Amino acid sequence: MNKRQIISKAKEFVKQKMYNEESGHDWWHVYRVWKLAKKIAKEEKANAFVVELAALLHDLEDHKFVKKKQNIAGKLLRKLGVDEETISQVEYIIDNISFSKNVLKKLKTKEAEVVQDVDRIDALGAIGIARCFATGAKLNRPIYDPNIKPKVDLKNYKGSQTSVNHFYEKLFHLEKLMNTKTGKKIAKERTKFMKQFLKEFFKE
Repeated sequence: MNKRQIISKAKEFVKQKMYNEESGHDWWHVYRVWKLAKKIAKEEKANAFVVELAALLHDLEDHKFVKKKQNIAGKLLRKLGVDEETISQVEYIIDNISFSKNVLKKLKTKEAEVVQDVDRIDALGAIGIARCFATGAKLNRPIYDPNIKPKVDLKNYKGSQTSVNHFYEKLFHLEKLMNTKTGKKIAKERTKFMKQFLKEFFKE
């Protein structure tokens, strides 16, 4: 099985697994991350095969929704005949790119930097706004409560009490945490749009 066939199989597996997920961590989130990751991997001269696999598989066992990890990604890749070195690189990315696990820590590989940037970019802009409120609903988080003030402490971030607070406590910080030149440019544009949205939100 060649690399394109492996990626195609992984894509179909994830699509079936996550298509009806309603939290904003659904198949279309994965699809957007995968498509943009391919573009940035080329620009950053990263290993495209590793980046594509990690982008496709990164949310299979998101810690917010899965209590016990079953190493689904690793098992799938071994079943598809992927070599252990590639599997190790993909698993490193999956295990280390999340915000809660890696707020300020430097990643060890260019591939991890690319996938982390793209995953975070999808939390910004118009898509990011929609996903923020979708995830908030999944977590039974209120949209807004003027009595709950944002707490900005990145090193000890444990989640937000309201969806609007989530903008201040996490999302607005992502622009500065980008690893790649392309990621920084896209994040800046999307963050600007989100700030305009909140101006309108508070005006209303």
